[in-house]
Amino acid sequence: MIKFYCYTKCSTCKKAQKFLDEHNIVYELIDIKSYQFTSAEIKLIHQKSGKEIKRLFNTSGIKYRELNIKEKIKDLNLNNAYEILASDGMLIKRPLLVTDKSAYIGFNIAEYEDFVSRLF
Repeated sequence: MIKFYCYTKCSTCKKAQKFLDEHNIVYELIDIKSYQFTSAEIKLIHQKSGKEIKRLFNTSGIKYRELNIKEKIKDLNLNNAYEILASDGMLIKRPLLVTDKSAYIGFNIAEYEDFVSRLF
């Protein structure tokens, strides 16, 4: 099952969801704001994404700025980063599309098409 983590008020999430719906992709919709991630889940998403840990942070978010994570991130070890991300879903870049084997962070239509085409 594909898990689609999003924030319903986010315009980028709405575009990604519209893409999935138009391509008849079946997914489980999960509200990233209210879902309580564990650091183990964040670690798995990070590993599946193949991206640097800083790519998982919502760098344009209010919470990111309030916690001054931009300055802290260079000194964080991975476990600390996982814990911080798990503490508040709004710190996580959205949307997140997670499958059994992979994860895609954010939304770029060309990259989404490629990612989704490899699912089937």
